[in-house]
Amino acid sequence: MAKVGFIGLGNMGGPMAANLVKAGHDVTVFDLSDAALAQAREAGCATASALVEVTEGADFVVSMLPADHHVEGVYLGEQGLQHKLSKDTLVIDCSTISAETARKLSAELAGHGIRFIDAPVSGGVGGAKAGTLTFICGGDESAVDKARDVLNAMGKNVFRAGDAGAGQVAKICNNMLLSVLMAGTSEALQLGIAHGLDPKVLSEIMLQSSGRNWTLEVYNPCPDVMEGVPSSNNYQGGFLVDLMAKDLGLAQQAALRCGASTPMGSLTLNLYRSWSQLGHGREDFSSIFKYVTPQTKK
Repeated sequence: MAKVGFIGLGNMGGPMAANLVKAGHDVTVFDLSDAALAQAREAGCATASALVEVTEGADFVVSMLPADHHVEGVYLGEQGLQHKLSKDTLVIDCSTISAETARKLSAELAGHGIRFIDAPVSGGVGGAKAGTLTFICGGDESAVDKARDVLNAMGKNVFRAGDAGAGQVAKICNNMLLSVLMAGTSEALQLGIAHGLDPKVLSEIMLQSSGRNWTLEVYNPCPDVMEGVPSSNNYQGGFLVDLMAKDLGLAQQAALRCGASTPMGSLTLNLYRSWSQLGHGREDFSSIFKYVTPQTKK
């Protein structure tokens, strides 16, 4: 059993913290939402009234936050946890942020003698609840190996992509590909529907053909084709359009820095930003299916 401090109890963080408790770990959580804290208490977590309390005696501090500035605000600066953490504590940041910020965090925490890894996740809310997430880690190999003690309680796969920041690069590559697959699958299904095809039959045909991909296998964007996915729940309860747009923005920033050509990633970023601006930012990213409805049916 490890003593774990957990920061950030959103759609992903809440279930992740609960799974740590189920695995027998001693978990203290912090969030700005009273409702999230109450739900965590019901799951068996101890709750902190101040951020610094999660560091007390912690073997690990895990954070799951929305963006770069949230993560920097927690760890860096005059009030940051860098001044409170023990040198025996391993920091695991599971947020999806820029590789540059992850490297900055690693370097600044190392200056205080604190080990850090970036460990963004893949698997969505469903994976967080089921404890089947994939963790994509960047950092020292020994630190990643130590982190497996807690990561294995929240997921089924732990990969080390390389040194600090590498986890973030691998994550944005994955999400860029995922967004392209989701948009392409949505277009194909809408084209078939416009010509009178049953989307369930068309999905099965593509699943058994060369168009097979993850969105067809486990996350179909067409309502009522698949049970237990956001598209069959009015596109609620999944990975938000706004978060996908954020990740695609990170991918484009990374591409610009190294001169990589990512035309599909750029097109899909514009697609998701436009869909968000139309008021769909809080829906699951599979709702892009609605955006590509044939014009004659809009």
